[in-house]
Amino acid sequence: MIVSACLLGLNCRYDGGNVKNAELVERLRDACVIPVCPEQLGGLPTPRESCEIMGGDGFDVLKGKAVVLSRSGVDYTENFVKGANEVLKIVRTFEVELAIFKDLSPSCGVRRIYDGSFGGKTKVGVGVTTALLKLNGVDVIAVEEFLNKE
Repeated sequence: MIVSACLLGLNCRYDGGNVKNAELVERLRDACVIPVCPEQLGGLPTPRESCEIMGGDGFDVLKGKAVVLSRSGVDYTENFVKGANEVLKIVRTFEVELAIFKDLSPSCGVRRIYDGSFGGKTKVGVGVTTALLKLNGVDVIAVEEFLNKE
């Protein structure tokens, strides 16, 4: 399985930090886990300016109908799509069937993403990497969904 690297404690978030989930790490201790950060794989530095999807969600970005912009208005759509494609290469190489991702991310959001206003408001939708993986038959779930299973 692949897991958002920030959930495992890797400092790859836009702010240079992580959102380590100790329960997740413990539950996955004996599993084969590949940590991924689509934004780093897409060539973005850490730390980096926060980004949000404007005009839709990850599916819309892949269709060319929405963009990923930074708070200052820089278009990073190409980096987010490249990162998603790099994650898809990993998925195909290792025949990954499950991804555990962090909601709200413009890359990894599974159920909700920020609404594009940079005001802390969210909306129903998925990130760019989640959309690409779903289009390719990968089961993508939010960390909370995984932890509440069983």
